[in-house]
Amino acid sequence: MAEHWANLDLHLDVNPDASRLGRSLEDALRAAIRDGRLAPGTRLPSSRALAADLGIARNTVGDAFGQLVAEGWLTARTGAGTWVTEMPAPAAAGAAGAAAAVTVRSAARPPRYDLHPGVPDLSAFPRREWLAASRRALAAAPDHTLGYQDPRGLPGLRAALAGYLARTRGVTADPDRIVVVGGFNHGLALLAQAIAARGARAVAVESYSLPEHRATLSNCGLRLAPLAADTDGAIPSGDVLGGAGAALLTPAHQFPLGMTLAPARRRMFTEWAAGTGAVLIEDDYDGEFRYDRHPVGAMQALAPDHVVYCGTASKALAPGLRLGWLAVPGRLLDEVTEAARMAGGGPDGVGQLTLAEFIASGGYDRQVRHARLAYRRRRDQLVAALARAAPAARVTGIAAGLHAIVELPPGRRESDVVMDAERRGLALSGLGLYDAGAGQRPPALVVGYATPPPHAYTTAIARLAATLATLRPRVAPGRS
Repeated sequence: MAEHWANLDLHLDVNPDASRLGRSLEDALRAAIRDGRLAPGTRLPSSRALAADLGIARNTVGDAFGQLVAEGWLTARTGAGTWVTEMPAPAAAGAAGAAAAVTVRSAARPPRYDLHPGVPDLSAFPRREWLAASRRALAAAPDHTLGYQDPRGLPGLRAALAGYLARTRGVTADPDRIVVVGGFNHGLALLAQAIAARGARAVAVESYSLPEHRATLSNCGLRLAPLAADTDGAIPSGDVLGGAGAALLTPAHQFPLGMTLAPARRRMFTEWAAGTGAVLIEDDYDGEFRYDRHPVGAMQALAPDHVVYCGTASKALAPGLRLGWLAVPGRLLDEVTEAARMAGGGPDGVGQLTLAEFIASGGYDRQVRHARLAYRRRRDQLVAALARAAPAARVTGIAAGLHAIVELPPGRRESDVVMDAERRGLALSGLGLYDAGAGQRPPALVVGYATPPPHAYTTAIARLAATLATLRPRVAPGRS
């Protein structure tokens, strides 16, 4: 960390006449950090010195410092002082960097309450159980399992996954056709390389989908062809599918819109793949987290020779484990395996050994059930809070998953609501961020309700409800 003198002079635009001096000082410090005038590692003056410089009460400065420490802007240690927090380096430029920017995640300004979709409650990770499984797995593992392995992954994990997926998701796959990957995007990159090597030039994607997934496909030289959607899910349009060699779908719980792909649509897509030799990539997004009825089985069971099933442990456990899996049709297996080998293989061996033991011991099933119950309670709390505070805000896509769609009143812009929420300490995503270019949905928010830890969730939902309670439909000029 860079050394700076504690008596450093600061130029802060603090309004001495403001009714809330503390808030004015907080805003001035945030602006100085955001603009780069206070660089990461800069040590701030003591609260006594800064109060004297600004002509305000020392307690006011101390309270402002405390608030900014809580938000992550500043770091404080008793006896060592207060300094500007060291932030992560910005992401590299390019499609992946653009995708990260479009999700309105700011490394320089971490939100107090994160309601972005896609990340579970990390405080709920079963540390004790995972550690116990790791110890058991390592104690029993032969030495050779810690060496260079089959690029498809350890045989024990592939066998455990084949059994688990058959039992819980109806997936039909031999362990030899399971490939262990470092998360969905890693698996998608391997598939994109294999599909492109087989001559595909375009991939059909859902009209609303994750930007980083589209960027992964584009980076492999594949053209994207958006598929429109209705209440039955993605529409298998012949005009779109006609030039595509593959299609990427989220049949169990469409991300982000939230509907389930209807049985008739599933048959139409699988018949298209079987008839043309195309590949269906099934992202089993939130497949384990259905609340209002039994989980919908995997589409892969309808056509195992034409559908690649993709799943991860990111929601049930944690994305940082980098553990995912593919059930690959035999005709693609060599290409995907070779792509995995060239990429250096999958996740580390210890993580694979631990997950295999965690599944075999029943720990994974218990964790999924526990997480499903917890997230269902969160969903119910969110729906009830919005019904009370903002009854005009229609909430959809909540039968499964870890997020909801909250439609905005007519005339309201997503960006305005996202900015208003940011002022309240909330990080939100607008639906437009996921538009692949063919979407025509009205303005809405995509609200992830999994990330805040339990002690912060009630406050986060209360602030969201307060944000939406202020919204009213805009009336056109000249109308009452």
